[in-house]
Amino acid sequence: MPDHICSVCGKPAENKIKERWFCRDHFSSATHQRPHAWRGFVLLIVGLLVFVGLVYLLDAVFKPVLAGSALVWAGILMALVPAVVWMIFFYWQDRIEPEPKGYILAVFLLGGLLAAAIGTPLLESIFHVSKWLYADTAATIIGSILVVGFSQEFLKYAAVRYSIYRSVEFDEATDGVIYATAAGLGYATLLNIQFVVSNGGVDLGASVIRMAVVALAHASFASITGYFLGRAKFEQKPFWWMALGLTLAAIVNGLFNWLRGQVVSSRISLGSPSSNPWMGLLLATFLAVLTSGVILWLVQRDIRADLASEI
Repeated sequence: MPDHICSVCGKPAENKIKERWFCRDHFSSATHQRPHAWRGFVLLIVGLLVFVGLVYLLDAVFKPVLAGSALVWAGILMALVPAVVWMIFFYWQDRIEPEPKGYILAVFLLGGLLAAAIGTPLLESIFHVSKWLYADTAATIIGSILVVGFSQEFLKYAAVRYSIYRSVEFDEATDGVIYATAAGLGYATLLNIQFVVSNGGVDLGASVIRMAVVALAHASFASITGYFLGRAKFEQKPFWWMALGLTLAAIVNGLFNWLRGQVVSSRISLGSPSSNPWMGLLLATFLAVLTSGVILWLVQRDIRADLASEI
């Protein structure tokens, strides 16, 4: 029996990071920064902005007249675009450092499934948030964090923690961000589809902005939890570590929900149309850029600290 075994694959271990041992291959993975993950997130932001601009321009110029099922299907297709954009850019970058495509898709679908099976029924049928969440500023902020934020972010966390987390394919700290982002996009896609179906179709120009906002926001919230998941996989973190990550994600979720309502001058949530959607898109873009930048800096800092501890 070897003296130590790898905490990822169970093979004989040669290197140690803090309290955990790794084989040669997984030590390299655990201390490796995947640049394609961050390029994929940036390309998601750029791709969505281009998509929104094109749809909004085409809608304004040609003014297509859609009704009934055609309008519903057009809305559903638009709801799927943010996830498709991210998947395309991610897989394009992933040719260099491949990530199992089946796992990414499975976590994406699981995020959407949890939103449909638990998230929406919990918020609408149990907590009845639409009846009281926007009664006043205090109710909006507190309810958006403690009820909406924690409910949504825990489900995205569960989509990763109770599926891919124990797999040997989850072999880098950055994987936490990648898989959590997939879960967040799955959750957002389901919310967008529900929005389209419940309204019997949507106005293409304004709604494409709303859908991009939901996708960028939920991907950003989930990436926060993903960072904490990635660190927890490769370090012996205290019991409050993941609670802290979920709390931060829920706070950002709730504050964004409240602030978006302020900047668009309408008391709305991520599940409602906006009176000034461009301001919401600007806010969501800022959030996505800020979140990805901070997490990138944190991951790079952690890797440098891990490598320094081995010298």
